Amino acid sequence: MFSRLREDIACVFDRDPAARSIWEVLTCYPGFHALQCHRFIHLLWRAGLRWLARWLSHCVRWLTGIEIHPGATIGRRVFIDHGMGVVIGETAEIGDDCTLYHGVTLGGTSWNKGKRHPTLRSGVVIGAGAQVLGPLTVGEGARVGSNAVVVRDVPAGATAVGIPARIIEGERDQAREEKAEKMGFSAYAVTREDDPLAKAIHGLLDHAVDTDRRLELLLERLERAGLLDDAAGDGMATADKFDPNYLGRIVD
Repeated sequence: MFSRLREDIACVFDRDPAARSIWEVLTCYPGFHALQCHRFIHLLWRAGLRWLARWLSHCVRWLTGIEIHPGATIGRRVFIDHGMGVVIGETAEIGDDCTLYHGVTLGGTSWNKGKRHPTLRSGVVIGAGAQVLGPLTVGEGARVGSNAVVVRDVPAGATAVGIPARIIEGERDQAREEKAEKMGFSAYAVTREDDPLAKAIHGLLDHAVDTDRRLELLLERLERAGLLDDAAGDGMATADKFDPNYLGRIVD
């Protein structure tokens, strides 16, 4: 029991630079309070004292703003930062070393009994306001961006962003997202698989990323060769400005 308590305190210091003392963690961290209470309440639930467990979890919700169903399974060194508005459903499973921020929901999409809430593998990070819904699995070390709505499995080590969440896999997707941000709009809510407009926009973004890369290489070679001279007014080193409003008009 005390070893688990020490682990939970240590993980707060590891993941929150605002933590200054053990006393502060013990008295001022609602996520820490909710998890310690849940460990005891979960034992009551497993012992068959279902009403008592539900009533105690309701009291903890009132005190901390964090609602954890007594039936939820939570691993070691889990950290709920801030915590207000966090909801964790009955059949949710959270692995070791996971981090949840405020406003996160691990919810269900069905009224049927049985497994209906998410499973988070070890090391998962869920951003503020994210909704992870249904009996899906978020793989080990994966991340879910703030305010994302996840309704399908997230592979280990991947990042899910947007509404509905898209999976960012590898360097090309990351470069695409960075280019979209520079252009002044977010492609997060665009469905990749079955929306022809989404495919067209992704094609444009991929082409823009590749063109930028080639131009950077060309400018570097011209500069090394001594052929690039901004002072002469040739304008070679000045990139064209992209008008996001124009992109918005052509895809409307």
